[in-house]
Amino acid sequence: MSKLPNRFTAFIETYPEIGRAYNDLSQAVADAGPLDEKTRALVKLGLSIGSGSEGGTHSQARKAIEAGATPDELRHAVLQSLTTLGFANMMKAMTWVEDVIAKE
Repeated sequence: MSKLPNRFTAFIETYPEIGRAYNDLSQAVADAGPLDEKTRALVKLGLSIGSGSEGGTHSQARKAIEAGATPDELRHAVLQSLTTLGFANMMKAMTWVEDVIAKE
């Protein structure tokens, strides 16, 4: 697993009970259906892009790579945002994903 952001780990250290509940909820959501880990990561990548979250997009791109997604699959996922979010937002997201790909 990639290194978690310092702000997130500090929050979990300050509020361990919330951290455990959050992790339990995350696992329950992951186990609630038939999607595999890579597909879930790509879906969450799309959600992060749609919400305009740079940090979330970076995180989900890393998680998708860890789950076996290729750089071309990440790029294809980003391209799906073009007709829904517009060219400028897609390009912004592509830049964020390329940041992660470049580090891998």
